[in-house]
Amino acid sequence: MTEKLGVMLCGHGSRDKDAVKEFAVLAEHLKARLPQYPVEYGYLEFATPIIRTGLDKLKAEGVTRVLAVPGMLFAAGHAKNDIPSVLNTYAAANDLRIDYGKELGIDPKMMRAAGDRVQEALDKAGPGVPKHETLLVVVGRGASDPDANSNVSKVTRLLWEGFGFGWAETAYSGVTFPLVEPGLEHAARLGYKRIIVFPYFLFTGILVDRIYDATDAVAARYPGIEFIKAPYLNDHPQVIATFEERIQQILTGDIAMNCQMCKYRTQVLGFEADVGAVQESHHHHVEGIGTSADCEYCDGVCNQMCKTMPKHAKAAPLLEIDPDLVLSTRAAHHHGGHDHPHDHSHDHSHGHTHGHDHDHGHTHAPYPHADHPLGPRSMTKK
Repeated sequence: MTEKLGVMLCGHGSRDKDAVKEFAVLAEHLKARLPQYPVEYGYLEFATPIIRTGLDKLKAEGVTRVLAVPGMLFAAGHAKNDIPSVLNTYAAANDLRIDYGKELGIDPKMMRAAGDRVQEALDKAGPGVPKHETLLVVVGRGASDPDANSNVSKVTRLLWEGFGFGWAETAYSGVTFPLVEPGLEHAARLGYKRIIVFPYFLFTGILVDRIYDATDAVAARYPGIEFIKAPYLNDHPQVIATFEERIQQILTGDIAMNCQMCKYRTQVLGFEADVGAVQESHHHHVEGIGTSADCEYCDGVCNQMCKTMPKHAKAAPLLEIDPDLVLSTRAAHHHGGHDHPHDHSHDHSHGHTHGHDHDHGHTHAPYPHADHPLGPRSMTKK
C-alpha cells in the first residue's frame, strides 16, 4: 500500500479566544507552506478541535502515517507526556502510525524571531536611552521541568549578549520562580533607566495579559524607570519556518528532545522523584470543554494543579501534599525503550493497565519548590 503522509499540529489550548484564533492562523500558514501534505491541528485542553478530532480528519483523508509536532516552545510535561499519551492512545486504537517530532527549542530561527520582537519594542520606544542603560526581562511560561525553564534563561542570555543590553533577568508566568512581579521588582532596583519586558510566548492569552498587567503595576511604583512591553512571537515568519523544519526532521529521524537533562530519565537535582514517571495525559477533565469553561483546579489558565494534587487533596496547598501518597499512586514503569508506535526519544517508556477515566488517583510528584516565596505558592487557588 502506498504511504500517505499527513501533518498534525498539537497545541496546548487556551481559554482565551484570541489565543485559539492565533494558533489556528499558524496552522493555516503551515497548510500554505506544506501543500504536499494534509495538515490538521488540535488542542490538548479547553479549546476545540481537540487533538483526536484532527487525527480523525487525517485518517478520513486516507492518511496512513501522521507527522505530529508539539506546538510548543520547549519540551516540558505537555510535550513529553500529555501529547504523546493522546497520540499513543489514538495510534493503538486506530492502527495508525504516528511519528512525533520535537519542540521548537533553542534554534537560530527562533532567536531571530525573538530578536525582531525586542527590536520592535526598541524602535517604538525611540533612541532616548542607550542599550547599556537598558535592562531586558524575558518572561517564560514556567514549567515543572527545570531543563525547560533553563532554556528560557538561555534565550535571555542570547538576547542580552546579542543586543548588548546593560543587564538582563529571567522571570516566569507560573509554576516556577521568580514570578513576573517579584522579578520586575528585583529588576527595578538595579538602577537601569529602561526595562524591556519580553514575553517569550507563541500566542496571546491570559498569561500574556498578566505579564503586561504586572509590568504596569511595577511601573506605577517606579515612575522614574521607562517600562516597555515587547510583543510576543505570534506567527513570525521564522517561527513558521521552524515548525516546517520540525515536521521535515521527523522524516530524517532528527527528533530528539532535551534528553540530556530530562528529569524523566536522569536524576536531576531536586527532581529525583520524577524519573520514570508514567507517560500519560492529565488533561481529560478539560479536554475540549471550550474557552469559557471553568476548571476546579485552574485560575483561568492551566497551572498544572491537576498534575500535582490528588483529587481528594485538591484543597490543600502543594507544599502539604504527602509525597509518599503521590509516589504510591504511580503505575509501574521501566526503562530501555518505547512501548508505543512513535518515538520522542526519551527512553522512559511506561506501561500501565488502569483505565483513563478522570477519577483515577495517580499523579506526578509535586513540584519540589512549591513553597518558594517568589513563585508557585501564589498560583494556589485561594
